[in-house]
Amino acid sequence: MTQHASPPFATIDALEAFPAALEHGVVAIGNFDGVHRGHRAVLESALTIAREAHAPAFALTFEPHPRSVFNPDRPVFRLTPAAMKARVIAATGLDGVVSLPFTREFAGIEAEAFVHDILRGRLKIRHAVTGYDFHFGRARRGTPEFLEEAGRTDGFGVTIVTPETDEAGAAVSSTRIREALAEGDVALASALLGYRGSVEAEVRHGDKRGRDLGYPTANLALPPETGLAHGIYAVRAEVDGSWIDGVASFGRRPTFDNGAPLFEVHLFDFSGDLYGQRLRVMVAAYLRPELRFDDIGALVAQMDRDSAEARAALASLTPLGPLDLALNGTAATAAGSP
Repeated sequence: MTQHASPPFATIDALEAFPAALEHGVVAIGNFDGVHRGHRAVLESALTIAREAHAPAFALTFEPHPRSVFNPDRPVFRLTPAAMKARVIAATGLDGVVSLPFTREFAGIEAEAFVHDILRGRLKIRHAVTGYDFHFGRARRGTPEFLEEAGRTDGFGVTIVTPETDEAGAAVSSTRIREALAEGDVALASALLGYRGSVEAEVRHGDKRGRDLGYPTANLALPPETGLAHGIYAVRAEVDGSWIDGVASFGRRPTFDNGAPLFEVHLFDFSGDLYGQRLRVMVAAYLRPELRFDDIGALVAQMDRDSAEARAALASLTPLGPLDLALNGTAATAAGSP
């Protein structure tokens, strides 16, 4: 058999756009929010099987997150929104990602139809890989065991990946990562992800108060369901292909207006205009909770201390692994790192 020539990474958001280059491939199926270590066990299994068969490997995922569809009043805190999720999956080495629109109608299709019409009929898969807890179809009838039986009947392989655990033996999950971030435990969240996560949004105009304090900021309005702990963070932002160190505040600014949460990023030794640009900010470390100060002098003195602590934390960063290096590049290997 001839060696499969990997196509450029493909991002597909409709079955009608599924490319012939990914047909007869190995599919990793799941929601994959966070693309954490447990998810990557599924993705890496699919990639290994595909390369051994000289076949393409791709992920099949769903947008928006099912929990946000069934509970629209309580949308889930997304670790990796769609574009970010595709970026991380691409960095794992897969050939593409298919993101199917998730609706109540889609959730109501029969498990048999999902297999026959989508997996075999449209995607023409040769092998499916899922996690141990993946379910699909109406009433969640599509269990891993159902998929294995369908594979035997329809002639495609199936691999079910067992839970991935951390060094303490606890299961790696998106829920644990969200809980860690809510508690300000960026180190644990990063360890479970296997890379340092980011936030991303368009830089909007603010009240320019930071400029008056000597700390001009790029202001990002994150989704309301963002579950990061309010407080101060050491960060790096990607600006025109380069990474710039900084310090960020996420919260309601209790010293001033106690308003809607805002992610305010001060970049060290930077004076460019970022308004209107989409800024990606890597969150490296949590420094302290958000506080209220009785006077501006005390606030500025604390901001000086925060900046010094952020610089020290950023100077000591080293990559968490190959994926961290692929995603964050020089952000994980800045001055002061080996």
